[in-house]
Amino acid sequence: MNIADLVNEKNTGLPPKNAPVDGKLRLEQVNLYYGSFRAVKDLSLDIDTCSITAIIGPSGCGKSSMLRLFNRMNDLIASARVEGLVEFDGVDIYQAGVDVVELRKRVGMVFQKPNPFPMSIYDNVAFGPRRHGIRNKRALDEIVEKSLVQAALWDEVKDKLDQSGLSISGGQQQRLCIARVLAVEPEVILMDEPCSALDPIATLKIEDLMRTLTSTYTIVIVTHNMQQAARVSDMTAFLMVDDDRSGTLVEYGATSEIFTNPKNQKTEDYITGRFG
Repeated sequence: MNIADLVNEKNTGLPPKNAPVDGKLRLEQVNLYYGSFRAVKDLSLDIDTCSITAIIGPSGCGKSSMLRLFNRMNDLIASARVEGLVEFDGVDIYQAGVDVVELRKRVGMVFQKPNPFPMSIYDNVAFGPRRHGIRNKRALDEIVEKSLVQAALWDEVKDKLDQSGLSISGGQQQRLCIARVLAVEPEVILMDEPCSALDPIATLKIEDLMRTLTSTYTIVIVTHNMQQAARVSDMTAFLMVDDDRSGTLVEYGATSEIFTNPKNQKTEDYITGRFG
């Protein structure tokens, strides 16, 4: 039994897994408020399946807030309110009846700081499948191995699966967190500055992993690292704050165009280091 078999037994308000639609994620005239403050303003863009989209911009422009729109993580903030359309495989994820737990399984998230659970490497990866009802030891063994292989970590930890996930290096911990996300078979992986706490070698391993994963997964990454955005992403969204401090989308397009021939002078000024 796999997790997809379990999901099909209930109505989640979400589309069938890997539904045949043109775009994976879509924002249309989206505004996000924290109380009376508008954090992001009139965001509209489409994100293709099996691609990497980088979100760049200066601190405080709403990059992480935008990222969290895609799996409703902003719901955890009591004052948050969303206007506009946020679609996953053509379905409005903010409509009534959407199973948010199921949404966050299919649209997983990797955070800025590696956050393994205080348990073994094996149990970190098996945590999600167990929560979704998988108890068979053989099935769990297969999921753990497959997820660690996908996260390019298996060869480094296969002989110490019983050790604490907190005992390995920071770069390994981040790949363990990616494996934990992969174990519940997502379709989208959101990454909020996943390399900011890592050394250059670990960062390159995560970047290589991202490119490998796009054969199967759609990835959206927030990064302050312009070189990283240029190296790994297919599309880039550049955000800035406007006069009322709301994050707005200045330019969105192919990464090669954004970094070599941007259409907006503000984009060129930012990527060339004139501000930010």
